[in-house]
Amino acid sequence: MWRIGIDLGGTKTEIAALDSAGAVRLRRRAPTPPDYAGVIGLVGGLVDAAEAELGGPATVGIGIPGSLSPATGLVRGANSTWLNGGRLDADLAARLGRPVRLSNDANCLAMSEAADGAGAGFGPGAVVCAVILGTGVGAGIVAAGRIHEGRNRVAGEWGHNPLPWMTPEEYPGPLCWCGRRGCIEAFLCGPALAADADGPGARDASALPARAAVGDAGAAAALDRHAGRLARALAHVVNILDPDCIVLAGGLSNMEHLYAQVPARMAGHVFSDTVTTPLLRARHGDSSGVLGAARLWDEPA
Repeated sequence: MWRIGIDLGGTKTEIAALDSAGAVRLRRRAPTPPDYAGVIGLVGGLVDAAEAELGGPATVGIGIPGSLSPATGLVRGANSTWLNGGRLDADLAARLGRPVRLSNDANCLAMSEAADGAGAGFGPGAVVCAVILGTGVGAGIVAAGRIHEGRNRVAGEWGHNPLPWMTPEEYPGPLCWCGRRGCIEAFLCGPALAADADGPGARDASALPARAAVGDAGAAAALDRHAGRLARALAHVVNILDPDCIVLAGGLSNMEHLYAQVPARMAGHVFSDTVTTPLLRARHGDSSGVLGAARLWDEPA
């Protein structure tokens, strides 16, 4: 049977279909409607068109920017706020006429990278932590080939812990959209890095490495502070989870200096005499989410 994955993003939605061997046989992208009913219609239409092209039915897995509450079954914590409060799995199942599986988009990233991406090859019992560094900051965890969501389905919500070992200059930290100050996301996301370099209102950090390379001292200093903060934040991940590897994805994961600087700076904050945790770039890039969503049905119920 075909396996369809959908990555439901804030601005775009991607669909991909995998065959039984895991090869991609179809991919499409479409703008994401900014309303709940529009999302149901878009996903239904994408699946209908994909199955018509494939010539047969498929399982459907969906990565979403949030999670389903274990208490209510409703979407919560989505920065695509029109999804919050919706019974998305049930409404999509009704539209498609079959069960669907939903998980957080970072979990789908981790699933893909653990299966055949940068986190593959560490053994059948490996623990892979996949970190998103982009407009937001989060993580997904796969252990022994299975997503670890946790009792409250918040495993990996690393971006909403406080930045560890804050300096006096950092404390109490910027206000996060979640309502708290000092969250890791509020320090490490792309807009935060841009603002650190260029002041309030700056949101695009993509040019900072090139600027630093030609002598822009402000850009270089902001990148150095960001790398140090990332190292401290990832040290907490190692102290708690001690994964076999950490995989970086999202727009900021393309900054080469992170892989050269962060592991050594992280080691000084890990409660161990040796730290060999590899820091790896996601092999599937921004396709990891949709490929991991297609694999949600690989897990037993």
